[in-house]
Amino acid sequence: MFQVLMLNDDFTPMEFVVMVLQEFFSKDRESATQIMLKIHLDGKGVCGVYSKDVATTKVDQVLEAARKSGHPLQCVAEPIE
Repeated sequence: MFQVLMLNDDFTPMEFVVMVLQEFFSKDRESATQIMLKIHLDGKGVCGVYSKDVATTKVDQVLEAARKSGHPLQCVAEPIE
């Protein structure tokens, strides 16, 4: 299994991160806001845990949405040990 992480940056608006969490990770507004705050305060946050293929697709979706919106948001998948 792989965890999908979003990484903090000083440019991507918090509201955009919340929207991405709601749209691509099916989080409700409250959960998305809590994860966004964790990303903001800790430098990264877990968006979800998936199989390798699903995690890779989620990362690609987030990066594409960020690119289209002009944000430098970074998202990675890493194996759970």
